[in-house]
Amino acid sequence: MAIKITPLKLAMATIIGAATLAGSFAQAAEVNIYSSRKQALIKPLLDKFTEQTGIEVNLLTGNSDALLSRLTAEGENTPADLFLTVDAGALHRAVTADVFQAIDSEFAHKTVPAHFRDSDDQWVGLSLRARPIFYSPDRVDPSKLENYMSLADDQWQDRICIRSSNNIYNQSLVAALLDHYGEQKIMDWAKDLVDNFARTPVGGDRDQIKGVAYGVCDIAVANTYYFGHMLNSDQAEEREAAEKVKIFWPAQNGNGTHVNVSGIGITKHAKHVDEATQLIEFLLSEASQKWYAEANYEYPVREGVEWSETLKQWGDFKQDDISMDILGENNAEAVRLMNSAGWR
Repeated sequence: MAIKITPLKLAMATIIGAATLAGSFAQAAEVNIYSSRKQALIKPLLDKFTEQTGIEVNLLTGNSDALLSRLTAEGENTPADLFLTVDAGALHRAVTADVFQAIDSEFAHKTVPAHFRDSDDQWVGLSLRARPIFYSPDRVDPSKLENYMSLADDQWQDRICIRSSNNIYNQSLVAALLDHYGEQKIMDWAKDLVDNFARTPVGGDRDQIKGVAYGVCDIAVANTYYFGHMLNSDQAEEREAAEKVKIFWPAQNGNGTHVNVSGIGITKHAKHVDEATQLIEFLLSEASQKWYAEANYEYPVREGVEWSETLKQWGDFKQDDISMDILGENNAEAVRLMNSAGWR
């Protein structure tokens, strides 16, 4: 017996089929992110994003340079929609490699100060970290400290711990100083600074702070969020080391303390641009920015967001408002200068 299909039944079937197809696409909504940040420092926020939007986030973590090389090699075939990394120097390398496209987000423009995002909207900052001086209150009179340039003074001979010139945090610090003081002055400064090293540079930022705590050196340069993690660590040894050290905010009468960003950009060949833009705006929301401050001990890139109790304890400070673009543009010169000065 033939089944008669009326126009109404056909219309209903079309509507139901379209709704089912749309539902399938909604369930399949996703965004893929390559991140140089460790999973623990980003995944909780990504999970909240999925919970709120239904968009699945596929996360691949790794070394920044390795992920950038992978992006470049994959070209149009890359699954990555977003590339997240730390330090303006690393973000500039991504811009130079032409792996980003402009971020079309009025919200990001309004939320993030201009000097914390790319001038061509290729990336936007997500969180801030400062790179101050750490000192032993038992062996250092903080009135003797002034700014980064003063670290080259003779009084600090054999008393400074700092990471190697291979570290991009130090490269960006020197890149900023190059812009403020010029090549010759910073070359002379770097040579004198090297003469003041207590040891050949070794280890990460936590190791420099521990060097002060254990008497290997009297002052060190490191990023604030490492200090925050040490103070709140589950390991007694890390807490005890951090408690022996204090922060000094350099250049408060000058350019201000050096700050840098973690940042994110949409890849040139992203397949999920709308979802990627939604994720960026979510990461810039007040709730996400507050999470960075509380969980990672980083400063919000968005103004007006309350700091965590740990950050408040360190006090307010004047930040260097140099454009992050300059840190990337001066990176090659900074590395050349550091190597010439014997900073290994």
